Amino acid sequence: MTEYADDPAAQRGGATELRLATAARDPVPTEEPGGQDLPRDRTQAILEAAKQVGALLKQRGHRFALAGSVAAYAHGTSAGLQHDADFCVRAEDAETVAATLRGGGLQVWTPPEDWLLKTECFGQDVDLIFRLAHRPVTTELLDRATEISVDSVRMPVLAPTDLVTSLLSAFSEHYCDFGSVLPVARALREKIDWQQVRRECGEEPMPAAFLFLVERLGVIAPQEERP
Repeated sequence: MTEYADDPAAQRGGATELRLATAARDPVPTEEPGGQDLPRDRTQAILEAAKQVGALLKQRGHRFALAGSVAAYAHGTSAGLQHDADFCVRAEDAETVAATLRGGGLQVWTPPEDWLLKTECFGQDVDLIFRLAHRPVTTELLDRATEISVDSVRMPVLAPTDLVTSLLSAFSEHYCDFGSVLPVARALREKIDWQQVRRECGEEPMPAAFLFLVERLGVIAPQEERP
């Protein structure tokens, strides 16, 4: 796969100038620490980045789905956003997705990890992921996405069951933050096929521990005893 950035040192060098046809409002501040200002509202800054990237992908007809914490927010969780915006794309579409974003004024580069591309929009990190929790992003996964409004911009968003499955499947001995996923499980519990979640990842120790926790907390019904 082509390396998308000509100069890695320039990738984080400053605020990215955006020339997007869809950007009718003034951009959220993009300055970084060290005598410069951060966005006053981090949640809104991340949403603005997600909206701009999603609008570009929609305009060019790419198959994609919003994922991660911004997808959970779009589905109805109330927690503020603190990290980045994630999009699922198929590996075979990575080159054309990167070309679209670069054509929209964004820098795109390949990090050391071989399962995603990265860009930056309005000073916020945006990941274009083609392996989600160690599983390839497939056409079937994208087909299950639901088009909903993300802060007034409609775009495909990962289905709640796939979203929670991806979050639980990412747990390991080195990363197991139940506190970040518990609010998602609470808020979306009625939209999630919990039996499907159990089939997909419930045999692994960390997801199984989380499922036991949400059962004990009364978020979901206990699993029926196996014969």
